[in-house]
Amino acid sequence: MCGRFTLTKIDGHGIAQRFDVPMDPEEATLGRYNVCPTEQIAVVSEKEGEREMRAARWGLVPGWATQLGKQREPINARSETVAEKKPFADLYKRADRRCLVVADGWYEWLRSENPKQPRIPFRYTVDDDELFAFAGLFGFAKIGEEFVTSATILTTRANEVCAPVHDRMPVVLAGPDEEAAWLAGSDDPELLAPFAAARTTVRPANPAVNRAGVEGPELIVPPPAEPEPEAQQTLL
Repeated sequence: MCGRFTLTKIDGHGIAQRFDVPMDPEEATLGRYNVCPTEQIAVVSEKEGEREMRAARWGLVPGWATQLGKQREPINARSETVAEKKPFADLYKRADRRCLVVADGWYEWLRSENPKQPRIPFRYTVDDDELFAFAGLFGFAKIGEEFVTSATILTTRANEVCAPVHDRMPVVLAGPDEEAAWLAGSDDPELLAPFAAARTTVRPANPAVNRAGVEGPELIVPPPAEPEPEAQQTLL
């Protein structure tokens, strides 16, 4: 699954060029080291051959919702059932409701052998920390007088790098060609297959990332190891 991710880059123009969109992503979606559900994320969609980048709430808000956070708002959709299972199936069938979720890493957690200890976070990156896109779906809901854009990220079975920590991983599209095919509405199952292990890197992260709302570059590196206690001298 994917419950947290990163978009640490702050070069909005470079991101726009990478994903072939005419406008930069919203500033609030950039420089993020701990993107959490319900927060704003940068997504790219395409309609009639024109791409658009927008901010979306992470967690798919059903079209019938009248309030945010009062109903299930899934942050993930299983790729194996996305074509049949509501509320995803209707969006999946519409190319204009598919999107690219822009990222440069994601987190998974390993449970500690000691139940009193916090889970151990790991950050996964692609091609040595390059930008990439998760396969996503998005929709609209009218909440009060405003339309809210929200999105979900597809998941698949884990590759060999991710499997030791979790049996699922987000669907990482392999490159610009695969991104274009996803946005065009392709049903090729290879698009949703596990990302190549050879292009995936994992490193320990800082346990501070376990808390929502915490931000900063220190989250993507583990804290320094505590020094070993000096051997006590025994007086004879």
